[in-house]
Amino acid sequence: MSIIGWIILGLLAGAIAKILLPGRDPGGLIGTTLIGVAGAFLGGWISARFLDRSISNEFYDGPTWAAAIGGSLVLLIAYRLLFGHSRSR
Repeated sequence: MSIIGWIILGLLAGAIAKILLPGRDPGGLIGTTLIGVAGAFLGGWISARFLDRSISNEFYDGPTWAAAIGGSLVLLIAYRLLFGHSRSR
């Protein structure tokens, strides 16, 4: 899978993470999608590095999607913890 494929996967993983973790985000839609892209890369890296799971070259691989969504969730939670209260409501 190319970098473009990982970016598309990250955008979709960020949207799924947002559905699984609803609420107000400090960065809005653009921030959430960027977190999704970074989370996909983070999830893929953690999966390959620490879980000894090779990254699949196929877009429709379940474990790759789970790693991308998991990485997006981790980054979204961290982002909310760090910057969630800096915005006036």
